[in-house]
Amino acid sequence: MNITFHGAAQNVTGSKHLIHLSNGQKILLDCGLYQGMGKETNALNRTLGFDASTVNYLILSHAHIDHSGLIPLLIANGFRGTIFSTAATRDLCKILLLDSVKIQRSDLQYKNKKLARRNLPLEEMLYDEEDVYQALASFHVLSYGEKYAVSPEIRLELTDAGHIIGSAAVHLTIQEGEKTSRISFSGDIGRYNDLLLRAPQTFDQTDYLLLESTYGNRLHLGTGSSANDLLEMIRHTCLKKRGKLIIPAFSVGRTQELLFVLNKLDLQRLLPEGLPVYVDSPLSAKATCIVANYSEGYNEEVLEVLQVDEQPFHFEGLTFIESVEESMALNSDPRPCVIISASGMAEAGRVKHHIKNNLSNPANTILMVGYCEPNSLGGRLIRGQQEVSIFGDWFKVKAEVRQLQSMSAHGDRNDLLRFVSSQDPKRLKGIFLVHGEYDVQQDLRKTLMEKGYPHVFIPARHETFVLD
Repeated sequence: MNITFHGAAQNVTGSKHLIHLSNGQKILLDCGLYQGMGKETNALNRTLGFDASTVNYLILSHAHIDHSGLIPLLIANGFRGTIFSTAATRDLCKILLLDSVKIQRSDLQYKNKKLARRNLPLEEMLYDEEDVYQALASFHVLSYGEKYAVSPEIRLELTDAGHIIGSAAVHLTIQEGEKTSRISFSGDIGRYNDLLLRAPQTFDQTDYLLLESTYGNRLHLGTGSSANDLLEMIRHTCLKKRGKLIIPAFSVGRTQELLFVLNKLDLQRLLPEGLPVYVDSPLSAKATCIVANYSEGYNEEVLEVLQVDEQPFHFEGLTFIESVEESMALNSDPRPCVIISASGMAEAGRVKHHIKNNLSNPANTILMVGYCEPNSLGGRLIRGQQEVSIFGDWFKVKAEVRQLQSMSAHGDRNDLLRFVSSQDPKRLKGIFLVHGEYDVQQDLRKTLMEKGYPHVFIPARHETFVLD
């Protein structure tokens, strides 16, 4: 048996890890879209690195597009197997993948106009709606803790990873002849004191662990400071500077956290009276409804809020923007406001237009509230670039750029160590660090080895390891 790391290897997006059993069966863990990788992004997304038609099973850790976004391409390239996930992940994938088609189509129309003017070859869609619906028909839903026989040789269990609603750590028990091996994949690990969700669940001893490492060398600020930090930014931008606060936020997870915090501030009557808050993303509106339907994943604090407020993601002054015309009208409205819009790395969607139209005004603030791939638009803004390219045009950065680090849905170094702590180092044959930048992974590898875990590896893209 071996495993090959086709994505999220020494970088943070494009999660794809392929297990090849000795009897020829193949299990794919995640099938994610690369995001924010600069000029190589498009090429990376058009080449899976393996023959999709030979894959028997796909196990999906969660719905975020950097973990699920190439599933329709997998279908288009011949995959006809079963996709395993939680129910919430399946429901979220439906809206996320269909939205991905819309974003691709919109972005390509804009990009191909420019290519056509230069007599260059036009780009094609990665996949279409038909591929998405075929993928959705292939899902098989599992509950947390359910032990499922995928085949006579493969047993599967999912445990709550606490990252977003429906997120799961994957645990495989594989029988090859007389030998039994256990492989666990963390997916993305949430925080043990998350704003909304339960803490990651413990899991049984494994032989091999694929461990995400996004914040493997950093410690987050406590989530308790999120409300105060966000309120300070609102007052600073909307009251003092009389500008707009633009917040790029992932539709699933981060947007709901922001709305929960804003609702909490509203209940405490701390939000400025009459200040409009817009969620400019039809996808985020749909995602918020789905998240609200899976309250069993909430932590105790949110469940307590539900006792006095049945709608923890809604408050007076909040408007969900649907139409493109309404979205465009926000750019010509001079009034101070808060605009929350996808995507979180500012790489696609309506938020990119909002940044383009508001970046040159020093009264405005672009507030980043999560991880950004360094080459993404959000990453370039965080790095302090004075001029950035958006849709092929260059814009000077005159707006204030700030970062709020207390709202990350990814666990920090201590959360990752806590996740691993249930594992006996003497029985753990290997930890493979995935979904992280290489320098961060080197630091986490050193920390894990100091904690007594001697076999820690940092796979390169398309690198294969034999699991003995």
